[in-house]
Amino acid sequence: MKKNTLIAVLVPVVAGIVLSACTSLSQPVERFSRATNYGDSKAVETLTNEFGSTDLQMIAETMVGSLLEDPLLTDRPVMTLGSVKNKTSEYIDTKSIMNSIQTQLVKSRKVKFARSADEMDQGVAELERQNQSGLYKEKSKAKVGNMTAAQYTLEGEITSIVKQTAKAKDVFYKMTLTVYSVEEGTVEWQEEKEIRKTSKK
Repeated sequence: MKKNTLIAVLVPVVAGIVLSACTSLSQPVERFSRATNYGDSKAVETLTNEFGSTDLQMIAETMVGSLLEDPLLTDRPVMTLGSVKNKTSEYIDTKSIMNSIQTQLVKSRKVKFARSADEMDQGVAELERQNQSGLYKEKSKAKVGNMTAAQYTLEGEITSIVKQTAKAKDVFYKMTLTVYSVEEGTVEWQEEKEIRKTSKK
């Protein structure tokens, strides 16, 4: 009887502890109002002086505007996305920057993009599925060996200089975007965008 009584007492206690732990883990540390408002995605972001959506948009617009005016795009070349080296002290979604630039360039119809190295595995897998699974009509299959190679790669680098005092913080960002010739290894186009953000306590 004592053993059964002890179990009967411990089970609710343990269950309560587990439930409390799960609840604390699933709940955010800071609660906000349930009311949510949609803002203008193009509005200037001024919450902090860290890299944000406004900076991303400014960089993409500057780079695309400059590249579209260059004679390099006269014959609608094929490019591929390279990497962006983040040399700042903070996390920056560099992939998002490159995706924004690619989207605007594709919409211009002045550039074609081949799959990047990161995306190639998916393309190869699809080719293998069509040609080796036996599921598709012969005429509808994508032929192996017909991919278009990129003539140019689009690569970038973002750096920052941070100065801080007891009363203010100044952050200077510089994004450099470069187009390289795959065959010759030469720089065919390059542009920079500088952004300075200052905040006071």
